[in-house]
Amino acid sequence: MRTARAGSWRMAAALAAAAIALALAAGGCGKKPRAPLPPAPPSAPPTARPVPGAPGLARTGYAIQVGAFAQVANAERFTRALRLQGLDAFYFLYKSGLYKVRFGDFATREAARSEAERLQRAGAIGDYFIVSPETYSVAEAESKGEDFLRDRIVRTAESFIGTPYQWGGTSPEEGFDCSGLAQAVYRLNGLNLPRSAAAQYDAGRGVEADRLQKGDLVFFSIARNGRISHVGIYCGDGAFIHAPGAGKRIRTDRMADSYFSARYEGGRKYF
Repeated sequence: MRTARAGSWRMAAALAAAAIALALAAGGCGKKPRAPLPPAPPSAPPTARPVPGAPGLARTGYAIQVGAFAQVANAERFTRALRLQGLDAFYFLYKSGLYKVRFGDFATREAARSEAERLQRAGAIGDYFIVSPETYSVAEAESKGEDFLRDRIVRTAESFIGTPYQWGGTSPEEGFDCSGLAQAVYRLNGLNLPRSAAAQYDAGRGVEADRLQKGDLVFFSIARNGRISHVGIYCGDGAFIHAPGAGKRIRTDRMADSYFSARYEGGRKYF
């Protein structure tokens, strides 16, 4: 975040550090931060591993996973605190039934570990786990096939149903929180989807409504300016999973619903 005055910068940094302290106290994870995080050292960008059929869409590299929250509200607060430090964090329901927080996209395990240790020294995180690219569903799909990947994407999206979602934007122009949900679902399966709904739309290949498959994304124009501003994950049988708006819970809706059918802009596939 760029600011015009040094005093404003110091105040923003202090508020960010305080937010992390509150999140850690609520969730019981990590140490209390002592000071704003030092700047991250420059690192090489992740190696692009294109997905066949989707130019520009790459596979996710190594990521850092932290936390173990029984309450989603604590995971959300911790995620928000990390995002105040410029980290692209998101929370999700782990198979253990606890909420985890994940962030980062690193070319090597060493780069991910270096960043995790920096954050640990600064008191921003406690114990951490490095997620390897070979553990993602997209890597398993090389031997199990495309249907396996599509099923995993839908199952991941379904795990968010009923969860309050407040990771991203809060206006129609920013796409509410919906694009952050789609990005998180794809990243959890090893695919680097862009952040905004408009960029996600541009990154995929067009697919007709009657040819949609599980795991494709469906886009809508909710904003008054007519731009792409909402996205959901298609889950089959004319249904999709999405975050309806800031502060609302993730749910399933029907493509044939009059509200959505009137605002439908098209589907996109990425593999």
